[in-house]
Amino acid sequence: MFKLFRIDSQFYNQRRGTQINGPVIQFLSNIDVKIMEEPSGYSQENIKKIMAKYDAEAKKINSERQDWQKEQTVIFTLSESFSDPSRLKDITLNNNPFPFITQLSKETTSGLMLSSGYGGGTANMEWQSLTGMDLSNLGATLPVPYTQLVNKQKKTPTFLNLFDEAVAIHPFSANTYSRLNVFEKFGFDKFHYIGSPDGLNYTQKIEANPYISDEAAYQETVDAINATEGKTQFIQLSTMQNHMPYNNYYKEDTFDFEGAGVSESNRNQMKTYLQGLNYTDQATQKFIEEIDKIEKPITIVWYGDHLPGIYKEQDLAKYPLLYRETDYFVYNNKYAQQQRKLPNYSLVSPYMFSSLALEQANIKVTPFYALLTAVTNNLPATTIDPNSGSQNVQNGKKVFASDQNKTTEEKDLTKEQKELLHDYELIQYDLVAGKQYSADWAEKKVN
Repeated sequence: MFKLFRIDSQFYNQRRGTQINGPVIQFLSNIDVKIMEEPSGYSQENIKKIMAKYDAEAKKINSERQDWQKEQTVIFTLSESFSDPSRLKDITLNNNPFPFITQLSKETTSGLMLSSGYGGGTANMEWQSLTGMDLSNLGATLPVPYTQLVNKQKKTPTFLNLFDEAVAIHPFSANTYSRLNVFEKFGFDKFHYIGSPDGLNYTQKIEANPYISDEAAYQETVDAINATEGKTQFIQLSTMQNHMPYNNYYKEDTFDFEGAGVSESNRNQMKTYLQGLNYTDQATQKFIEEIDKIEKPITIVWYGDHLPGIYKEQDLAKYPLLYRETDYFVYNNKYAQQQRKLPNYSLVSPYMFSSLALEQANIKVTPFYALLTAVTNNLPATTIDPNSGSQNVQNGKKVFASDQNKTTEEKDLTKEQKELLHDYELIQYDLVAGKQYSADWAEKKVN
């Protein structure tokens, strides 16, 4: 419908949508929004049964986990557009732009993340990682939860609930995706963005790049950690340095590539992007070194949100999952209880990051995160079928993916997996579209 009548839905920016389409059309485009299909068996009684089931599962998990330390810290770092181009067909790099991240990924928990977008959709990765909810469970007409869902929820359980303090850092405007309202609803105590009352102390940029550098964003994060004492802390950092467009920002031109995966007209953009990845790598190395000096147990979940939109479009349909896979790692600093590389997480979805962080830190979980731990450990990663939706306009169907880049459907799951998936879908439906019988349960802190 949107394409037929040339409506730019702008679900990711409702204010902009109103300016383009007019208030009436924008209002009407938001009316026919079904949050999520109701799973079979949804009732208060069944939700109570699921809660009791994972109350017991949490006790089992916690019998082998450590208590939280008083300054336990977790950082989710969303690295704008970070991904390894060498995984794509018809692209060969002359040199690795991110040797530090490559080496660190060999030493700690790491793998690929299935993004729900290509060339955009950052806030959807934030929403999934912060809430533990799966975007592919939502209705076709709800592609942007930040602007279409969060304001309708009475309660919004998030990973923040586990911590004494929560800080958000986004070195850009807070207007896009309604982040200011969303983060207030989520319960962030501070939000550092351009022009924010909480301030943004580091705004350095690299040469002609119009966006604040990763190095500056990391320094903002280090300051936020050091400013908090005697509390558990969660930080959400979403960087901007490698955001599109990729004009000729840098004097240095170290990295090149061969292959037909990028059109000749985008060649210079690709080279700028590669140089930006290298600056990210250098900044990330300094960041990890700084984190290792801080005498607190710190766990970092670091991931790229989506690929840059500079590759040939015909390849997107031909290799859909390849163009949805970004890089991630989970790292414990030197003062965490242990440094380790967890196996079996070669391909994950962003809603799995909270349970991965808790497992990497080897700390206790609440029953809701016991459910997410079960999902992470026993279900394949999921995403929206790249060939059956339209980004920020309409969700496609849910697909499960293997690390061999093959998709499967729910009918291919085992009986036990189907039961677990049904538990998860019932809880998600209850929280986003139902009566919220499980909301208080999902918001519990670790005892």
